[in-house]
Amino acid sequence: MKFNLLAIIALFISVLSFTSCTEDDEPKTLAAGEVSIEFDHVFGPNQLPFNLNTEYTHQRLGEKMTFSMFRYYVSNVRLKKTDGSWYTVPESYYIVDLGVNDGTHLHLENIPGGEYTDIEMMFGVDSLRNVSGAQTGALDPAKGMFWSWNSGYIMLKAEGTSPASSDGSFAFHLGGFKGEFAVPTVKAYSLGKLTVDGDREAEIHMVANTGRLWHEADGLAVRSTTHMPGAVAKQMTGTFYDGIVFDHIHN
Repeated sequence: MKFNLLAIIALFISVLSFTSCTEDDEPKTLAAGEVSIEFDHVFGPNQLPFNLNTEYTHQRLGEKMTFSMFRYYVSNVRLKKTDGSWYTVPESYYIVDLGVNDGTHLHLENIPGGEYTDIEMMFGVDSLRNVSGAQTGALDPAKGMFWSWNSGYIMLKAEGTSPASSDGSFAFHLGGFKGEFAVPTVKAYSLGKLTVDGDREAEIHMVANTGRLWHEADGLAVRSTTHMPGAVAKQMTGTFYDGIVFDHIHN
């Protein structure tokens, strides 16, 4: 009788252990959540913290410049899952704008729960949206980033003052989506492992160097304005986009 009781107890413990292991082995279902992309801006090779209305000296040019406006488009965001598939964020068109509160944070909502290894985004606006007429949100022409005369978006605006300029100011409105001088550029970045679980906002931190607009371009003493598509717009945006790098994540 004692033997039978011990056997029953042992069997009961074995069943409990098996059930516990089985429950622990089941994959956790992660809830959809929000992902933010924060762009930290710096200036020059020393990566000085960048702010509007602050004077900087461009090391390559030796010219002083103070920015009153700096804004650019980011669009067509995609996230790569650990299984290799991609999730495309719908209607992902944003303006990074240093002149407004929270203007350097992009908020991606309702991202499916899971783990992601890479992010891809376009700097600029794709050609289809450039020819789709009046639109809303970040693509609303009222945002001041659309050439009505050229039927296309200004991908990047940088304005300010400089004693190097002939009239003391500079204004670069850079865009173009056709042919060899098309500005929109797709970049992909490895994140390691970004977890979206709905409990908190996952954060992606990028660093963008504003001084790289003149990484190869003429100085302000030579050219202080550009308001049309072409080789200058392609060159200046290209070196700036190439200098945008992934820094770190917070899960």
